Amino acid sequence: MKVEPLGDKILVRRLDAAEKTSGGLFLPESAQDKPTQGKVLSVGPGRMTKSGALVKPQVADGDRVIFSSWAGTEITVDGHPVLILSESDLLAIVG
Repeated sequence: MKVEPLGDKILVRRLDAAEKTSGGLFLPESAQDKPTQGKVLSVGPGRMTKSGALVKPQVADGDRVIFSSWAGTEITVDGHPVLILSESDLLAIVG
């Protein structure tokens, strides 16, 4: 299935959750936090201003981004969970 974001929407795949603590203890899946970092899979064309100008997104395909834990809408594409976020839900680009 192909998903193409509209407007200022961005399609993101979450990075894998940490499976063990910094001290070396393994975490069960129920105790793992949802990752707040992901990889941008696809970006919409941007948002329109009231004057009709197109403002392009600041992120591009392949960027690694940080977002809040509860941001976006989770969907399943080809058996993999992905998020659809607004550009305003993104907090930072990881370099």
